[in-house]
Amino acid sequence: MPSRRLNRIFRRDGRALIAAFDHGLIDGPIKGLEHPGETLSRIVAGGADAVLTSFGVAARYVDELAPVGLILRLDGGGTKLGKMGPGAQFHTVEAALRLGADAVVVSAFPGALHEEATLHTLATVIDEAHAWGLPVMAEMQPGGFDSGPEFTTAENITLSARVAAELGADWVKAPYAPDYGRVVSACYVPVVMLGGAKKNSERTMLENIKAAIEVGGAGVAIGRNIFQADDPQRMAAAVSAIVHGNASVDEAMRILTGAPA
Repeated sequence: MPSRRLNRIFRRDGRALIAAFDHGLIDGPIKGLEHPGETLSRIVAGGADAVLTSFGVAARYVDELAPVGLILRLDGGGTKLGKMGPGAQFHTVEAALRLGADAVVVSAFPGALHEEATLHTLATVIDEAHAWGLPVMAEMQPGGFDSGPEFTTAENITLSARVAAELGADWVKAPYAPDYGRVVSACYVPVVMLGGAKKNSERTMLENIKAAIEVGGAGVAIGRNIFQADDPQRMAAAVSAIVHGNASVDEAMRILTGAPA
């Protein structure tokens, strides 16, 4: 893998806390995204290693993003005003490089109606990006965006992650499921845990992160569960403590709540 750029994303321990901040492409100014610069500053201060975001945010909030790795989303689909289709490549690799990207990301939806189209887009971007020495994160979501539990089984996630590796992705972002070790062990490139929808329980989210790290996960790529937290900075710090400090869930909860150690 092109290590110079990846070293801006993954620390020496081989793990990364990636803050996903591209939801405005679908949802617009939802909670946590009303004032991107303020939220980004808090997330970075909390310990994020990299931010996954849109071209617009990357172009406008250069100073806030300067301390961390930059992962740009090249693809997109519909907005919440319409219907989510198979998606397509919206931006070029060259445009991402002009904005200073350290890596790019594309989603694919194995098991969805248009799975072939999404896999083709992923493969095309990998070819183009690697020609420039730019790493690619494959975001693999069995069944499609925010699909139901019948799709996000360990078996389906394992297959999806492996397909991304076979297509040449440098690392994979994949949903969590019990038996996550199966996903990690069957994929010969690093796997980071996808955060998904905002959880009702912060402890449950931290427990899932801890479980994913303990079975060999290479970190997390979390959006709504960080930028929609009551305190995004403390949430980022709590997640970072697990990812990089091997903290227990109780220790992470104390960081999140500000309770004494």
